[in-house]
Amino acid sequence: MIIAGFPAGAWGTNCYVVAPAKGEECVIVDPGQDAFDGVQEILRENRLRPVAVLLTHGHLDHMWSVVPVCDEHKVPAWIHPDDRELLSDPGKGISRALGQQIFGDMTFTEPDEVRELSDGAVLDLAGLEFQVRHAPGHTKGSVTFGTGEDGDIPPVFYSGDLLFAGSIGRTDLPGGDHAEMLRSLSRVVLPLPDETVVLSGHGPQTTIGRERATNPYLQELAPGSGPRRGM
Repeated sequence: MIIAGFPAGAWGTNCYVVAPAKGEECVIVDPGQDAFDGVQEILRENRLRPVAVLLTHGHLDHMWSVVPVCDEHKVPAWIHPDDRELLSDPGKGISRALGQQIFGDMTFTEPDEVRELSDGAVLDLAGLEFQVRHAPGHTKGSVTFGTGEDGDIPPVFYSGDLLFAGSIGRTDLPGGDHAEMLRSLSRVVLPLPDETVVLSGHGPQTTIGRERATNPYLQELAPGSGPRRGM
């Protein structure tokens, strides 16, 4: 499997390109600000053909480049319906003052084709299965994507801004809810096996086992919980 990632734009948002192997179809996760060129470089180097863009949520730093990427490759964007309005009106996801500062006279539109995600769905894309979990708290429509073990590669969890190495996503922006975030962490994250690799929306990769043992938010939810293996 190929998982190529890079931090994009002023917010350092992690964009990922995922494929079974070189020369195959691929999926792009969270093409944020100025991500287009980085995505194109990965595609050329690995001879990959995109079939979809997956969005963990609708904040601008995760979907800034979704239209140019989707238009270039004629592929759909997948997003949860509770965040879909942010594709064309990203200002609703941040404070009014910050929106005026960032956007100015800029306008945003949806990609030509948008498909909606649902909790528990399994997407069969590029020869891979992506398990979708609705995980509100950072935004109303935040989701995560999970892929199972593949040979020597352990399960992978694309957490968006739900879970970071040592921390969790902020909940003080419009649509955020701290209590909902804690419920999502308990319901979506805690049951995952320790060996699961966490590829988050910002910062370095980690594992569920490491976060279970050291992340104060997870420790508060499950005090004294030991390592877990298997689904």
